[in-house]
Amino acid sequence: NHAEVIGLMGYSETPAHVIQHEADVSLLPELHKPFVVAQTTQDENNFKQVIKALEGRFSDLRVFDTICDATHERQQEVRTFKDHVDGVVVVGGYHSGNTQRLVQISEGEGIPTFHVETEKDLDKKALSQMNTVGLTAGASTPHWMIKTVIGEIEQIRGWRELGLIRGARQALRFLVLSNLISAAGAFSLAYGAAVLSGAGHTLIFSVLAFFYIYAMHVFNRFLDKGASTYDDPDRAAFLRQHRKLLVLTGVTSIVAALVLAYTIGAITFLLLLGLSALGVIYSIPLVPKALKRKSRYTRIKDIPGSRSLSEALAWTAIIILLPAFENGGMKWQAAIATALMVFWLSYARAILFSLFRVQGDLMVGTETLPISLGKQRTMHFLKIVLVIVALVLLLSPLLNITAPATYFLLFPLFTLSICLLAYEKGWLYPGLMLESLVEGNFLMTGMVVYIGQTLLH
Repeated sequence: NHAEVIGLMGYSETPAHVIQHEADVSLLPELHKPFVVAQTTQDENNFKQVIKALEGRFSDLRVFDTICDATHERQQEVRTFKDHVDGVVVVGGYHSGNTQRLVQISEGEGIPTFHVETEKDLDKKALSQMNTVGLTAGASTPHWMIKTVIGEIEQIRGWRELGLIRGARQALRFLVLSNLISAAGAFSLAYGAAVLSGAGHTLIFSVLAFFYIYAMHVFNRFLDKGASTYDDPDRAAFLRQHRKLLVLTGVTSIVAALVLAYTIGAITFLLLLGLSALGVIYSIPLVPKALKRKSRYTRIKDIPGSRSLSEALAWTAIIILLPAFENGGMKWQAAIATALMVFWLSYARAILFSLFRVQGDLMVGTETLPISLGKQRTMHFLKIVLVIVALVLLLSPLLNITAPATYFLLFPLFTLSICLLAYEKGWLYPGLMLESLVEGNFLMTGMVVYIGQTLLH
């Protein structure tokens, strides 16, 4: 009675016979030159057993293995869970044939199995007693639904944690989702860059970078929240829940940045005003409604790969450009070398986050670098970017362009590379933990430069 089987039956010009198990083979009539196909989401092992029985009865049998690759992979993955997990959660429709088969395979391996359509169907009481939970999903289960279930399972884990640990986890979640950790990373990177380039006013421009990056991230999250809805439901729910607070703090931050820039000087104020305008119009349609149908690109963000590049340019401008114009005594060789370091580091960060959010961007039609180049090419490109950063960090002090403390930035670069490797190898799933680890590398930059300067002096 499955729709796919009914469809196949409808295309057969000669009598077709539907069987489900090896035992059904003996019930078939005598057939001349029979051929066999499978519903695309059939249990692979069951299909092999049926084929073996058919070959024993029909010497002229032709076999077409029509089970799709995704089904093969999911079923094999479920079998590998045995002896490694305390339970398995299967996400997908209750009436989905391939999802039901994943449940059957998991149960057949003797693993406690929970079939859920949404996070509301989770047996939280049973799952809270488990240490390790495996998760898989039907081939047609939406990506955002899987991520929602993962987020809910992570919350269940928190029930067994001490109050202090649970509180720390919630605090980290707030820092990441509110973009405060991104702004703190910009503050730290700005401080490190100022020390290495010989710029003055190290702290005041670092505070300026914090306010600006926080405000721009908040505004663009709300202006470009479509991808988050599909790719990161937890973030989308956070934005809805704290909308008033985030908008208020975002406006306060940009006002504070402008006031601070005005106290520094007229050039800094005007440059920041221009950067703020560019940051806001990035996600706003610039093409009139009458011309929208004639043009693919109505906003800056519609240009393929523009998001990662725009972020990197914004970070470089606020961290290097503003101090460079205000501080006339800065060495331009050091400023250029530090600008290259900041640009490529922040570009690597932006590309990595684009890889994390590729599913949501695909759904809303945002042409990021991973969508334009493909995931594998983007990974290769990101590795090249990290090598470029390493070369800048190694050569700048060697050529007496920046201070020797530059070498200490190789440590956060190395840990950032480890984050990329963890994502590539599947050691960490894109989410709160991986995102906070990536941001942590930028929080380290100012600290390691300060430690390096202190030790070298």
